[in-house]
Amino acid sequence: MKEIVTYVEMTSPEELNPAAPVPDLLLEPLERNVPVIHDLVRRIGSPYRWESAERTEEGWDAWFAASPDRAFWMLSFKGEPAGMVGYDVHQDGDVEIETFGLLPEFVGKGLGGFALTMAIQRAWQLTPAATRVWLHTSTLDHPNALPNYHRRGFRTFKTEEGTQA
Repeated sequence: MKEIVTYVEMTSPEELNPAAPVPDLLLEPLERNVPVIHDLVRRIGSPYRWESAERTEEGWDAWFAASPDRAFWMLSFKGEPAGMVGYDVHQDGDVEIETFGLLPEFVGKGLGGFALTMAIQRAWQLTPAATRVWLHTSTLDHPNALPNYHRRGFRTFKTEEGTQA
């Protein structure tokens, strides 16, 4: 299946164009070793065929070991888990939003813009050395993903074409 991967970035917190706040939508830290991370990634990524949604236990161990600074935050809405954000803090001052998404039952409810706003604000706060926040998305992700990233102030810096099995 043909796939176009788009990489987006912002190089200053002032570039953020925040969405209107959504009452009862919160971003809460998660410990790295809680099983809910596996479940959230599986449930968020399965509809989009994310490879991470099918990661084995050994795969999770290797993934965690590959980035000791990886941090996780859960999106909750009215006290219910609604999504997740995973960050990789790189030594060069980059903060990569490695995982971002809502659970299927929360998609289409007007939460995505503010969820992303909170995710970006947190990314800038993760390290005082942050000079860039970036992520990548794909044409296989939700069709509103890339427009939401652009509305929040991200700009495209690279695209790649490929295929996914």
